[in-house]
Amino acid sequence: MLKEYSIQSLAWVFSLPVPVRAVALAGLLSAALAGCQSVPLKEAGTLTSYSNLGPSKGMMAKKRLYVDGQRLAGVKTVRIAPTMFSFSAASKIKSGADRDLVSNALDRALCVALSDRYQMVSADQPADLTVRSVVADIVPTDKALAGVSTAVTVGTGFVLPVSVPRLPVGLGGLAVEAEAVDAGGLQSAAMLWARGANSILDKPRVSQVGDAYSFATKFANEFSRVLISGKEPKALDISLPTRQRMQSWLGGKPKYAACDAFGRAPGLLGAIAAKYGAPPQWTDNKPSSVADQARKSAVVR
Repeated sequence: MLKEYSIQSLAWVFSLPVPVRAVALAGLLSAALAGCQSVPLKEAGTLTSYSNLGPSKGMMAKKRLYVDGQRLAGVKTVRIAPTMFSFSAASKIKSGADRDLVSNALDRALCVALSDRYQMVSADQPADLTVRSVVADIVPTDKALAGVSTAVTVGTGFVLPVSVPRLPVGLGGLAVEAEAVDAGGLQSAAMLWARGANSILDKPRVSQVGDAYSFATKFANEFSRVLISGKEPKALDISLPTRQRMQSWLGGKPKYAACDAFGRAPGLLGAIAAKYGAPPQWTDNKPSSVADQARKSAVVR
């Protein structure tokens, strides 16, 4: 019903004379500025332990966190196990290629971020710490509405001083659980994390995993801050990205060869594509065949 109302309202707005169309459109969308997708924290049952997790915190992204700074203090080498999907999350995204896109983006962002402090080694090598993540839940983005939102946002950018927000319907979301365990299998850190798209802050992309793809990177950056600092980080990160991170973000060679298993970041081309709502599949660089094979059937049963 909400979807039909939004499309009918847009049709009415575009039937208006050009001089008043932009004003009416801005009014229609500003009435829904608070629109967002709610994604609850969800346990997939894959963590070594949930008992140490703290209470739920956060506004934009909700999280429960555990970290043992002393256990992390002596870590020098880290490996990343390919991210998997829970059975319930996988059932919502039928395309294995789309699931791989999200999990690979998460692992790539983790590898690059953790390279600031640790030596990253491939998944088949021994390491002081192993990071493993599972997509516990996912809310698909409505591709049709994302396309309408993109057209409206880009179109009004030529008429109004600022572009209007995306439609507050058809928004996607992501919930992840992850942990870092030492060589003996003891949990050094863990996090449950969930975030839903916001009509103001999150740009639409015409893909059923458009929002989840973006949030995979956001989760990875947040969990990496926990592992690097050995404590719960401040809500606002004002630190400048390191040189190696910038080089990797631009699609350059990563600091450690192990991160190349997750492909190179889309860089500026990806940023431009995201601005105009293009599917991330168009610009995301495919990982190596080794990592690709490791992801096949990567679903928690």
